[in-house]
Amino acid sequence: MVQGHADNGASVDLTCEGRAVARYVWDPQLPTAVSPRPYLHPVTTLGGTTVTGFMPDDHEHHLGASIAIPVLNRANFWGGRTYVAGRGSVRLDNHGRQLHARWISRSADRLVQELWWIGRDGEPLAKEERTLAVQPVGTSAWQLRVGFTLRSCTGEPLTVDSPGARGRAGAGYGGFFWRAPAGLERVRAFGEGNNSDVHGTKQSYVVLTGRRPRADAWTLIFTTGAEDPWFVRATDYAGVCPAIAWDRPLVVAPDAELTRTLSVLVADGPPTEQLVAQAAGAAVAS
Repeated sequence: MVQGHADNGASVDLTCEGRAVARYVWDPQLPTAVSPRPYLHPVTTLGGTTVTGFMPDDHEHHLGASIAIPVLNRANFWGGRTYVAGRGSVRLDNHGRQLHARWISRSADRLVQELWWIGRDGEPLAKEERTLAVQPVGTSAWQLRVGFTLRSCTGEPLTVDSPGARGRAGAGYGGFFWRAPAGLERVRAFGEGNNSDVHGTKQSYVVLTGRRPRADAWTLIFTTGAEDPWFVRATDYAGVCPAIAWDRPLVVAPDAELTRTLSVLVADGPPTEQLVAQAAGAAVAS
């Protein structure tokens, strides 16, 4: 399956030991229907294998690795259709967008950004502070550290919603979502104890591995300190998301904040016990 092409938005590369491993498009030029937002793509292993997929044919609104929420106060910040109880997935004119406000800090291996979450009417709903940082892990892998804090800017609560919270069982996606490339083979996702039944569970890590036909395998290991269930796909497509509104809406009071941090270890080759141990150690040390 053919992958979508990156747009012409403003971008910056994150580097690990002098090597570009992730391009962060912080001012994207994208169609309204995909809920335009900053994203990471391409993300590569140290060996140069791309491990993100951008606007694939099966889900055009999947933008590499990005922070996306299906519904925030009635605005769609995920892209595509909106799930409506009793009607299913419906095309609505409700897409929001995330806009860059300013750089708080910016270096080759760490970005701290302030963003506005803008509703369909053009009015800001929320303000976010986002951190992206990279560091080497051993000699054959590197780690991406992601943190974000979201707060209301209207004096009203923020309600984070999802199809799962609206009655579509198992579809509670929303948060930091990583879409792997399309057209993979030997895709596998598993968690603690080599358990492949990780969708909807709460585990300290999830491993996703795959490869292009006749190409080398790669491994991603996701770790998070939050107790959010994991949204995991490894059959119809490959993707992972710690889901912040799995089966019920998450309401953030006007004077409160929604904060999440997670890490992704990116490695060449198939998964090993050593890689899992390295991912856990790097996450704790961050």
